[in-house]
Amino acid sequence: MCECLGHFYLNVYFPEETAASYITERKQEIEKSSVCVLLLKSTVTSSVIEDCEEAFVRNLDGHSLVLYLRTEGDGGLTEPIRQLLEKVNTADKAAKVKVVDHSGLAEDGANLIYTQLKKVIKQELLGFEGADADSKDAVVDEGHEEDSGDVLWDLHDEQEQIESYQQACNSTASQLGFQKYIDRLNDMIAAPPPTPPLLVSGGPGSGKSLLLSKWVELQQKQSPNSLFLYHFVGRPLSTSSEPVLIIKRLTVKLLQHFWSLSGLTMDPSKTLEEFPRWLERLSARHQGNIIIIIDSIDQIHQAERHMKWLIDPLPVNVRVVVSVNVETCPQAWRLWPTLHLDPLSPREVKSVVTAECQSMGLKLTKDQEKKLERHCRSASTCNASYVTLLARMIASDRCDLSLEKSLEQCLLCQDSMSLYRLALNMTLRSLSTDTERRVMKEMLCLVFASHNGVSESEILDFFPELELPVLSFLLHRLNRLCITTLRCGLVTFQHLQACEAVRLEFLSGGSSSASYREKLIHYFSQQLSQDRVTWRVADELPWLLQQQEEQTKLQLCLLNLFVSQNLYKRGHFSELLAYWQHVGKDKSSMATEYFDSLKNYEKSCESEEDMTKLANLYETLGRFLKDLGLPSQAVAPLHRSLEIRETALDPDHPSVARSLHQLAGVYVKWKKYGNAEQLYKQALEISENAFGAEHPSVARELESLAVLYQKQNKYEQAEKLKKRSVKIRQKTARQKGHMYGFTLLRRRALQLEELTLGKDSADSAKTLNELGVLYYLQNNLDAAKVFLTRSLEMRQRVFGPDHPDCAQSLNNLAALHTERREYETAEDMYERALEIRKKALSPDHPSLAYTLKHLAMLYKRRGKLEKAVPLYELSLEIREKSFGPKHPSVATALVNLAVIYCQLKKHSEALPLYERALKVYENSLGRSHPRVGETLKNLAVLSFERGDFERAAELYKRAMEIKEAEPSLVCGNAPSRHSSSGDTFSVKGPAPLPHAPR
Repeated sequence: MCECLGHFYLNVYFPEETAASYITERKQEIEKSSVCVLLLKSTVTSSVIEDCEEAFVRNLDGHSLVLYLRTEGDGGLTEPIRQLLEKVNTADKAAKVKVVDHSGLAEDGANLIYTQLKKVIKQELLGFEGADADSKDAVVDEGHEEDSGDVLWDLHDEQEQIESYQQACNSTASQLGFQKYIDRLNDMIAAPPPTPPLLVSGGPGSGKSLLLSKWVELQQKQSPNSLFLYHFVGRPLSTSSEPVLIIKRLTVKLLQHFWSLSGLTMDPSKTLEEFPRWLERLSARHQGNIIIIIDSIDQIHQAERHMKWLIDPLPVNVRVVVSVNVETCPQAWRLWPTLHLDPLSPREVKSVVTAECQSMGLKLTKDQEKKLERHCRSASTCNASYVTLLARMIASDRCDLSLEKSLEQCLLCQDSMSLYRLALNMTLRSLSTDTERRVMKEMLCLVFASHNGVSESEILDFFPELELPVLSFLLHRLNRLCITTLRCGLVTFQHLQACEAVRLEFLSGGSSSASYREKLIHYFSQQLSQDRVTWRVADELPWLLQQQEEQTKLQLCLLNLFVSQNLYKRGHFSELLAYWQHVGKDKSSMATEYFDSLKNYEKSCESEEDMTKLANLYETLGRFLKDLGLPSQAVAPLHRSLEIRETALDPDHPSVARSLHQLAGVYVKWKKYGNAEQLYKQALEISENAFGAEHPSVARELESLAVLYQKQNKYEQAEKLKKRSVKIRQKTARQKGHMYGFTLLRRRALQLEELTLGKDSADSAKTLNELGVLYYLQNNLDAAKVFLTRSLEMRQRVFGPDHPDCAQSLNNLAALHTERREYETAEDMYERALEIRKKALSPDHPSLAYTLKHLAMLYKRRGKLEKAVPLYELSLEIREKSFGPKHPSVATALVNLAVIYCQLKKHSEALPLYERALKVYENSLGRSHPRVGETLKNLAVLSFERGDFERAAELYKRAMEIKEAEPSLVCGNAPSRHSSSGDTFSVKGPAPLPHAPR
């Protein structure tokens, strides 16, 4: 069964029912990976041979492939099969096809396929080295999630994003006239900073996703130094529209780029809060631009609240592009630079339709072209979605309609919604039996009612009367008409308008969707067992119960420990919390219920396998409670997990190291550093013995120990461990082919000989600076200092000591000394850089603002508040000149300055700043915005300290009203007495390297 766009999943051509059912039972575990599997008997039909050639000969570059050949008793092969194998061998130059030749029982063959698939997925798709059964990694149960340290991430979510991007890129945009928009996007991105986010707007179906995908694809080729972080938001309420998961994914991708995931929080509220801090710190260490693209950002629930970092000034080398529908764009975002997608021109409409017809061997008459031109003149009939669907419908296979009749029916539709509804009815008419028509309707209703879609195997379970060839034809037809697509093994809608058309056409406007949710609940409840839960059950069942408002059943589902474990270990932390909040449980009561449920489960555990699962459950619970901010309650389950593993497995088993690592993390939170150090060292020793000295698990323990030593001011010890950890991470990344920076480093290294022999020049100084930055990125601070110092000295000789390029070198050296805790030297260099930039640059230049900001932070860190004040004042002036006095970023600068005054006990100076910031926030963001609440709270604290208790109570009350009106993701820690939304630099983290070379 081949998906029509050349993307293949599980393809079954196997007559024995036993083998087919055996594969179907195991399919859920592998279907979310991009693998093509073909099962062949030694005698097959010509249509199967054609499909085999499509997958294994013509589309070999797409995905990993497994070919299962079932030979009969005599072992002979027919001539068509022999020819097919020869073609496959000829085409398979990269040896991507894994051939399984088998002549035994069908069940044994299915086991062979399953084993081969696990190996392919680990080696080819996930990039794990040594995935053979006898490798060292095989001793770690539950796979390789620990390779990312303490960060839990869902590979399915990541694959979904990759496929969304790839499917959009594979569409044809040349006929849609996108080049003019691509050129304008390039110009807007190249504009000098400060640059607010860029808004790509248009109506539904105007081609925003397609445009952004094509633009990213071109930019990645043209700008190899730029880092692109993208996210495509799907249906509302789907996983892809969950704000915490979106920001967490972007943060993880950003951190992976710098080979470090340490320090990433699991707390949902902190994930949203810390993203701009990570962006600020890591963008300063990046050699090029960082471009963030979020498509359909307005589909995110309460997007303006969750994405409030967008209103703050972005780092100098960061650009953000977001797309929205015109009707649903938040008011505060409408002030941003906007690229609006206009309807297609008549020439573009004709081009799209003609190309589609030609691909099917059809040609419109002159009269039909005129009819089409007269029809496609309004905005609703000239948008990309409408025209693409119209072309597909005109050119589609028609059993009962002529081209003329098909065109007439389509031209009766005046918008995309009515055209989609016609497409649904045309597809129904193309089916041969009432059973097939009923199945199509119910299948689409199930997709609509689901959380993230339904898989092919689930469809076959729901409709046992449906034969595989019929399902294959139906999915091909629906995909061809832009209704559904197959993404990560799940059938889902291609466009929101297709989803809405199904609701209107088959679900009575949505009133019948509850009955289909009940069908899905019944199906997934049957699959639920006490000791095993698939990712599909965990994804769908709790969400369906929540939608149906069945709190009791939802709570029972969550207390199935394997459901919660599955969600948590795949990084769906905020989703799990939201379910518990829906049933009215706070963190403490939730922890108690989990622990009681786990104790009951332990009573039934007898075998070694049961005890291993039990240890995993205890560890998951302990990690979950630690991430919830309940370290005292996390200790007991983590200790129990350690006891079970040491007894049931072995004291030197890698799983014991995992328990030690997690337990050490709790002691760090309690500041019991001696206990934590002992546990981390034990975990390190076990990992080195089990995996060798250069394994990611070893890097994780080294990073943890380095952070621990930093907390104790043992900087020399921390630096040694950190360097060793980075070296391991780099080697691992290089082996997987994901290394960034070393290509540039090698290229620059080739210039070293020229540098040593050549004279002083601006280009040589620039190259030395670039080398310094690259060594800094490798965490080789000694080498970085040498090159940055040489760059500074050469620039001083070439340009003189007061040139802006000298300020750049000083700034970079200051950041390096800050990282090494050499604050006095860093301060001196920042001050020299500031003095140069004040003389050489305009008062509102971003480089000047950057130096001001980081010098002010350094003063603040060292307790030199009086010296920080004028810098914050100047920063305020720059923002006022850049954005105007009524911009939210000006209010942020006002709050920063007010916080300093409060720390200096200059309450009378702080008061008017807070009041002015409050007014700006209220006017620009609205009276109920979280920033307004934060400022009110600061004002309340200030009024209290000044003795104005009545006003303090009034302000605090209003602040709490705003806070209570804001739906909380999780109960977080209280902010500091004077909080500032402006300083996004973590004083405990490493200093950023501020400037890429010019």
